Amino acid sequence: MTADLGDQVLTPLNFLERAEAIHADRTAMTYHSRSWSYGEFAVTARRMAGTLAGHGVTPGDRVAVLASNTPLMLLAHFAVPLAGGVLVTLNHRLAAPELAYIVQHSGASLVLFDNEFHSAAHSFGIRTLAVGEVLEAGGPEYARSVDDERSLISLNYTSGTTGRPKGVMYHHRGAYLQALAMIHHARLGLDTVYLWTLPMFHCNGWCFPWAITAAAGTQVCLDRPDPDTVWRHLRSGGITHFNAAPTVLTNLTQHREAANGPVGRTVEVGTGGAPPSPTLLSELTALGIHTTHLYGLTETFGPAVVNEPRPEWNSLGHTDLSRAMAVQGNSNIVGTGIRVLDTVGKTDDAPVVDVTADGTILGEIAVRGNTVMLGYYHGDAATEAARMGEWFKTGDLGVMHPDGSVEIRDRAKDIVISGGENIATVEVEHVLTSHPAVAEAAVIGIADPKWGEVPVAVVTLRPGAEVSIEELIAFTRTQLAGFKTPKHVYFRELPKSGTGKILKHRLRELISPEAPQALSAIVE
Repeated sequence: MTADLGDQVLTPLNFLERAEAIHADRTAMTYHSRSWSYGEFAVTARRMAGTLAGHGVTPGDRVAVLASNTPLMLLAHFAVPLAGGVLVTLNHRLAAPELAYIVQHSGASLVLFDNEFHSAAHSFGIRTLAVGEVLEAGGPEYARSVDDERSLISLNYTSGTTGRPKGVMYHHRGAYLQALAMIHHARLGLDTVYLWTLPMFHCNGWCFPWAITAAAGTQVCLDRPDPDTVWRHLRSGGITHFNAAPTVLTNLTQHREAANGPVGRTVEVGTGGAPPSPTLLSELTALGIHTTHLYGLTETFGPAVVNEPRPEWNSLGHTDLSRAMAVQGNSNIVGTGIRVLDTVGKTDDAPVVDVTADGTILGEIAVRGNTVMLGYYHGDAATEAARMGEWFKTGDLGVMHPDGSVEIRDRAKDIVISGGENIATVEVEHVLTSHPAVAEAAVIGIADPKWGEVPVAVVTLRPGAEVSIEELIAFTRTQLAGFKTPKHVYFRELPKSGTGKILKHRLRELISPEAPQALSAIVE
């Protein structure tokens, strides 16, 4: 059967082909003191693909990569699919048994690894190739064409905070379209110098490895995105863009270098993974870091919803601007819809309708479009549980505003129900972080014999700051209803995942309803 004129398979591999043809001499990637032009980058990716093919990788084979944000990880986003394989990026911060489960579940037959992960890579019991064996390979170039745009390009594993991580199936079409959406919303171009602070193992770095290549920008690889290194690049590396979770951004604003003032140019930053507080957004703006609020999941190729800056915001002051930026927003440019379903407190057999768009009524966020996963690998039951016709139910709770924008309020599992009243923990956390002594806050519910549940807060203070439990509770009471105010406050560093998300389930494990001081006893 002959394809129609103009009917071509959508795959992000096309971006590399174009970048090499038009921008071969432009810098594609840097790492420490070394740089690769797009011509060199493309040749290296094809030689890596040839090496993989020479080691038996055939179409559909899973190839795992255990690396930080290094050239191996970035090049693998092209080399593995060029060889016909399916990329499985491993979270190098996981424990050995967790990594072993993902490798086994994905069916990976080969692991590529950076040298620092030598021991872990060899513990999986499958074939391994060290970075030097693939990155410096001088063998023949290889590039297998993609015949089906809905074939797998990668398997990305969820964080597994409520059970075993699930393998989310990404297809070439979705990766291509999501990359285009990120180019538009992040305003990427030939002058882009992108710093890799967001882990590439997370949602394929929100598809930015492909997006920046499409824009022919420069990608700056980092071994570790510690605040000292990030600030050094911001001050002297010509960085124009990076992405990070709010907790990472908080670390930057609390770093001693922040006291030296703005970075000297506008740096575009995308943030997601948790709702950033208006206080954090205001502090970033003062540093010359322009933040775009994004919302999405592993199941949606990363950001599915974007809070697009509007020209009318230019007249807003810092406080009002930060509040406007804190809303999640609307579907990204390739999305085809977002809803907030009236399911909170409803039985499973109740008819599903949308909440009133009044910015108040809480419901479950659902999305659809070309950038929603094919499903969970070997997880048909979980796929069906998340499906509602053509819609994907996210498990996140939010409200719909009259202008059609969505604002997330909580994960369904994190909502606190006290005396029959729903408490959105994000609302309480934002009040807490507006206190000048508080850097970060997490609110969870603990069992209570009278109210069923009551909210308690776990807080990290800013360096050198002091505040008492009583003062913080009194502060929240001036801005929130009594039933929403934390009944106790604990001071400690917050446990976080490899992607910077606060692990509330760990906090729940540490707090005993019978002995509310248990957290302090265990962790302080």
